[in-house]
Amino acid sequence: MEQVIRAIRSPGDRRVVEYAAATQVVRNVEKGEEDKVIGFSTRNIPIYNFTNKTKLLDRWLDKIVEFSGSEFMFFTIVTSLLIWAFLGIPFDLSNTWQVTISDAQAIVNMVFDAFIMRQQFNSHDSLMKVSACLRSRTRSNQRMLRKLMASGKYEKINGTQFYELQQTEFSFQLPTENWFGRVSTCVSNIMGHIITVAAFWAGIFIWIGFGKYCNWSNTWQLYINSATSALMVFLLAFLANIRERHQKYTTKCMESIYAVDSTLELRLRLVTDDVVENESVSIPIPNRTRIQRGIDYYADLVGTLIGIAILILVLAVWVAIGPAFRFNANWWLLIGTYAGLVGLNDGFVLRNVCNVLARYEDAEFIRVTYDDIDMLATIGVQLNEECVADNSLTVRMSIAMGDISSHELTVVLGVATIIGLIIGASATGWSVTGQLLCNVPPSIIESFFTMILITGHNIWEAKRRVDLHNIYLRRLKLISYVNTLDKLKEESAEIVNAVVSQVVLSQANFNEVPEVDLS
Repeated sequence: MEQVIRAIRSPGDRRVVEYAAATQVVRNVEKGEEDKVIGFSTRNIPIYNFTNKTKLLDRWLDKIVEFSGSEFMFFTIVTSLLIWAFLGIPFDLSNTWQVTISDAQAIVNMVFDAFIMRQQFNSHDSLMKVSACLRSRTRSNQRMLRKLMASGKYEKINGTQFYELQQTEFSFQLPTENWFGRVSTCVSNIMGHIITVAAFWAGIFIWIGFGKYCNWSNTWQLYINSATSALMVFLLAFLANIRERHQKYTTKCMESIYAVDSTLELRLRLVTDDVVENESVSIPIPNRTRIQRGIDYYADLVGTLIGIAILILVLAVWVAIGPAFRFNANWWLLIGTYAGLVGLNDGFVLRNVCNVLARYEDAEFIRVTYDDIDMLATIGVQLNEECVADNSLTVRMSIAMGDISSHELTVVLGVATIIGLIIGASATGWSVTGQLLCNVPPSIIESFFTMILITGHNIWEAKRRVDLHNIYLRRLKLISYVNTLDKLKEESAEIVNAVVSQVVLSQANFNEVPEVDLS
């Protein structure tokens, strides 16, 4: 019984993240006389070695989520929307044509809500492990830098000298996106811009203004329902694609960071003979209110295997009851009504979870920066970032709007709105008008929240890229700093060799004394 209760309570749980960076090992291979090292070998692990998910179903589902954000899926959906739009010409804007996009949006909405939620959780887990890995290795690097400074082989430098250090082993810049990625990022910035959001609401108020002219009819409601449904399908497909694309780009950046981070550790171990393993870093569970715990519970249900199973069950039941309804208009509106109400709640929850998890990630990367500050202070450098995040008025306004829309009380307000819509539809006996009541307002609100999701994603993505750039640059400079001793040794060796050569040459000339005939 306890196991059942534990299983029921498990969704929404947050676990302590504990991770230690793989220790770069330097081992003596062969020793000559008096234990003099003749050679050495190294084991340099060049990539993150996070453990894959143990359950086969989880791995399969992650592959499906990845496919949902692919270019193929995105262009398939865009093509389908264009076909639907052109079919409106022969169908003359019939109700059936308009209901079709509403039902398509309902199904796409439920599927993509689950997939985007899972995308968010996977990305969050990866970034938390990366931050723990960086902090783990930074502690070891700081310890070895202290040993170097204590040895007297290195001198402290100032910030100007540090940022003037050059090296040729690694690229000075992180990987760049290809042309399609840059175009997608540009479109994402436009779609999520506060001006675009304002234009969306201007269109909604124009539609309301025509309500009296159209006698507030069902057809008038279907106009905006069709428009927002088509917009929702596009926005969800675009959001899934841009998140997947940015996640892959972030992974490439993190691989580059890992390469320089592990190289820095390896160089320090070579010059200090340090063999102490990297210590584990623990990221504690953040404090949450009961409301936030309930939101996380629902989010886990949506984005995990349980949520996917519930989604499949709902669709199966809807198809099964089709013959009983004779597949009439009410049957078609039924799935739209259900998805409209559930999707409305998903929109509130998605916005909340994305913002909350992004703030957790931001807090951890701030800790990475603080650890880097302590590490650089060891060699006398005060941190002066070369890249900073955008803090313009529009960004600040977007952040404020995002904070309000993602607040846990806003989610509660969303639940109250859903209850109100259900009461209103019940009062009409769940007629076509009543069902449209549960379709139109949710569709408008969901479209708005999806645009806000894109806005929030753009802001946090830009900030994360700044963090990754600065983390990468610091480690490049530290590698250059550690290499300065080797350069000094090489220069000293060249000078010594030159002096020795001159001495040998002089000695040879001295020994070549011409013979003198004394007879």
